[in-house]
Amino acid sequence: MNALATFLLRRRGGAGWHWTDVLATVWLGLGLVLMFGPVLWLAVSSFKTPANLAEFPPTFMPLDAQVVRVQGYEQPLPLFRVILDDGSATILAQVRRVGIMAQMVDPQNPGPVIRVPIDRRTPVREIKFATANYAEPLQQFDFLRYFRNSLFVTVMATLITLVVNSMAAFALSKYEFKGRTAVLGIILATLMVPLSVIVVPLYLVVNSLNLFDTLWGVILPTVATPTGVFLLRQYMLTIPDELIDAARMDKASEWQIYWRIVLPLAAPALAVLAIFSVMWRWNDFLWPLIVLSRKEHYTLQVGLNAFSGELNVQWHYVLAMTVLSIVPVALIFLFLQRYITAGIANTGLK
Repeated sequence: MNALATFLLRRRGGAGWHWTDVLATVWLGLGLVLMFGPVLWLAVSSFKTPANLAEFPPTFMPLDAQVVRVQGYEQPLPLFRVILDDGSATILAQVRRVGIMAQMVDPQNPGPVIRVPIDRRTPVREIKFATANYAEPLQQFDFLRYFRNSLFVTVMATLITLVVNSMAAFALSKYEFKGRTAVLGIILATLMVPLSVIVVPLYLVVNSLNLFDTLWGVILPTVATPTGVFLLRQYMLTIPDELIDAARMDKASEWQIYWRIVLPLAAPALAVLAIFSVMWRWNDFLWPLIVLSRKEHYTLQVGLNAFSGELNVQWHYVLAMTVLSIVPVALIFLFLQRYITAGIANTGLK
């Protein structure tokens, strides 16, 4: 712990502060706020009530009005801090509001009703986490089914993507054939074609193969990615050709060379592509929305759209389920992040 503190608090100026120390601290602090501030706000806001989310100016912590049970009233009454005519402050419970006046009672002596202008009262609030934002969607909506569908789509699409793209990258990096550069150029050119341009022909192909309204119709059209082919191809160029020639002299088949030699050596690049693929498939919304029509086939991102009505959006549910949806991606990134630097750094080497 002392070593970590020494590392984080070290300064170029030694005992004093150099101007670069101040600049670096401010810059890193600003980056920390910009990167993790929205995530922290999302996590905290997922515990807010709809009324708390609609407040302006917004509050950072989830606040809720304190209520008290008063004799003679069936429902709990909200508490307010009231400034009386004599300038003193007291705590009263509001019975009802009529126009610009509020009818209030003393919780200790609920007999007389006190009329107070609404601009002279302030709600008494406390930090309260609305855990129902998580419990109710899990109970009332088919969230777990959507989660399983997204998990299936993400896992299968990632596995197929790694196999297909690594095969293409192996051929483009280790085989000499006429037109190899042109093939790679055509693959990379598809990066400039947006999904909105090919969505109609892609839909017709999926429908003709009887894959409409199936999870495989979401998985198969997206398994071949030009980014993955280029990433793996550049990494495989760093594998010595002599190693492959030696394997061929030992009478190893092309499949054995690919499976036992090339893939293990390309593990860092495969891990990077796996992280990218998980993020792409897990967060994909447009294509599953087009292909899937039955609710039992919805993925998580499409299922979250059910909380958005024509006239009303249940933001408290959307925020809570969004937090749950980003947890798997965050965990995968956490466990595989050590491969990212090595995989991307070695991609451009030859």
